[in-house]
Amino acid sequence: AGVVLEVGFATGKNLPFYPTSVREVLAVEPADLAWDLATRRIEAFAPPVTRIGLDGASLSLPDDSVDVVVSTWTMCTIPDLEQAIAEFRRVLRSGGTVRFVEHVAAAHPRARRIQSRLQPVWGKVAGGCHLDRDIVAMLAAGGFDVRLLSPADEGRFELVPFIAGVATPVR
Repeated sequence: AGVVLEVGFATGKNLPFYPTSVREVLAVEPADLAWDLATRRIEAFAPPVTRIGLDGASLSLPDDSVDVVVSTWTMCTIPDLEQAIAEFRRVLRSGGTVRFVEHVAAAHPRARRIQSRLQPVWGKVAGGCHLDRDIVAMLAAGGFDVRLLSPADEGRFELVPFIAGVATPVR
């Protein structure tokens, strides 16, 4: 896995799941409290973990510098997700991937309408979270080929469906 960029590092809960092939983790985390809470996990993790910024839409990294971008439950809250996706693409090395687990806009029409109605309040009480983002479409529009590892709601009535997937830049 080489160099991993984790956007939305939070308290470092993903660290135990990284393979031994990870050489370094570059963390983007806007919340100082979450970063402070991650200290124990970071100290227990063998490769270095470095906090490199607060916003996935503005990465202070050179082009082609990371092997994997990881985002778990984060793309919903990035204010300028289109720019963040462009940054993911810019910093990924050839053959690199974005690996993600995210909640997404519901496919069921009624659930989607409810999401849209809830969004103005939800965004304020849930730290800027967007219930109704179509993450797959946004990644595709940003030049990624997306392969889902677990589907969303498949048309069932779910207010907060989620997906897991791998996105590869189309070169």
